[in-house]
Amino acid sequence: MTGVPASASGGSPGAHSASDRAADGVPEVSGPAALAPDARPLRGGKIAAAAVNQASVWNVANLLTMLRLVLVPGFVVLMLEDGGYDPAWRSFAWAAFAVAMITDLFDGHLARTYNLVTDFGKIADPIADKAIMGAALICLSSLGDLPWWVTVVILGRELGITLMRFVVIRYGVIPASRGGKLKTLTQGIAVGMYVLALTGWLATLRFWVMAAAVILTVVTGLDYVRQAIVLRRRGIAERAAALEEQEA
Repeated sequence: MTGVPASASGGSPGAHSASDRAADGVPEVSGPAALAPDARPLRGGKIAAAAVNQASVWNVANLLTMLRLVLVPGFVVLMLEDGGYDPAWRSFAWAAFAVAMITDLFDGHLARTYNLVTDFGKIADPIADKAIMGAALICLSSLGDLPWWVTVVILGRELGITLMRFVVIRYGVIPASRGGKLKTLTQGIAVGMYVLALTGWLATLRFWVMAAAVILTVVTGLDYVRQAIVLRRRGIAERAAALEEQEA
């Protein structure tokens, strides 16, 4: 800094400020755009920003969710191939179901760990979870391998709790409990064992694993209902207290 005004040093204020901008890393704009005091950002910048936002949807977590959605119709075809009782086709169906359940374990973890959470993932992930489990249960019941009441209890609980979460979300979020995670794991193991054409003691074992899954499904469902009631009451009380403070 020399202390000499720009006009005295032979340069115009506009030229001096342009050089300052160049020194600060800001690109110099010449022509009519430089004379406009409130020139708008370049259109290309908006397009680039939109492209970045759009590309964020195609992250590894969302791709795993999409894979799980694609596996649903493939699983159904494999499960019902050749009348639904061929051990080889049932093994292929089990492989598709296993891949879907494994991706379910990783996509949410990846999204939270690496900040890959998107609106698409929030909507598609629970849909994919319910779709693969619902497809497996309905196929098993339609083939006579699993009683329909088991399918109704599990799917009714899953859909009911999902809807309940949306209803009470204005008051807060119900976090996933350890019991809920254990329920999901037990359901996956039990349904996977039923997808396979097991016989002997393994067929007996899968009956008891499914029984444990049904019990966990009902118990954790009732616990979520209790949490939702408490959360709603607390939210209503907090809103009422806030209104009283505003009126006072």
